[in-house]
Amino acid sequence: MALELARRGCRVVATARRQERLAELATTADEYEPMLHEAGDICDPGFRRHLVEVAVTRLGGLDLVVAAAGGGGIGRFRDVDPRLLDRILDLNLVAPAELVREALPHLANGRDPAVVLIGSILGLHPLPLHAAYAAAKSGLHSLAACLRVELAAEGIDVTLASLGPVESEFWESLLEGTRPGWSRGRGMPPERAAEAILCGVARRRAEIVPGWQAKGYAFLARYAPGMIDRWAARGLRRDSMATAATEPAAPHRPSGDEP
Repeated sequence: MALELARRGCRVVATARRQERLAELATTADEYEPMLHEAGDICDPGFRRHLVEVAVTRLGGLDLVVAAAGGGGIGRFRDVDPRLLDRILDLNLVAPAELVREALPHLANGRDPAVVLIGSILGLHPLPLHAAYAAAKSGLHSLAACLRVELAAEGIDVTLASLGPVESEFWESLLEGTRPGWSRGRGMPPERAAEAILCGVARRRAEIVPGWQAKGYAFLARYAPGMIDRWAARGLRRDSMATAATEPAAPHRPSGDEP
C-alpha cells in the first residue's frame, strides 16, 4: 500500500515494528517519491499520537489513513491462552479504531480525506479455530459501517477492504498455533491487492473484495453460509483423524488377572 501510494505521487509516512524493514521500504520508494517512516508498536497509544503528529508536522496535513496492521492466532477457543483474545482484538480492532480517532481532527481539514480499514473475509463469516481473529475483523466491519455514516457530513470517506488470502508473513507470524491443513488458498500478490484497494478508494467504494477467491467466499457468506460451515467441519474432522493416526498408542496396562 505504501509503495503504491508513493507510485501515485503521494507523500507517505509508513509505519511498522521493524526499523530495518521500513528503511528498506523507504529506499525502494525513492524511485517514486521520498517516504518518511516511523518504527513502533501501533498498539501503543503514545506511538499512535506520535505517528499522527509526525504526519501532520512533516507533511503539512493528513488526507488519508490506512490502518493495515493485523495478526492472528489459531486454536480451539476453549484451548488457547485466554490472553490471545485481548491481544488480537487490540491489534486488529482497537489499534486501527484509535488510530483513526487520533487522526480525525486532521482528516477533517484534509483534501478529499479518506480512511481505509484493512479487514478480512472472515469478518463476513467466521471459520473455526480463528475465533478471536474473526471476531476482531467482524468488529472492524461494523466500525467501518458506523464511521461511514458518521463522517459523511464532514466529507471523510471510509473504505473497508475485505481481503482473502494474500501473499504475506501472516502465517509465519501467528500469535499462537499453526496453520490448519484445510485452510489453504493461493495468495494474491500484495501489489495487486494494494492497486485494487486504492482504485476502490478513488471510486469512493464503501467496500472492496479483491480477487476471485475472496469474492467467492463473500458470495457464500451472504447466500449460503452453511456451505462454508460444512466444508470447515469436514476439514476439522480430517485434521483430527490425521492427528489421532500419528499419535503413539497408549502403553498397555495389564489387568489384575494378567501376570
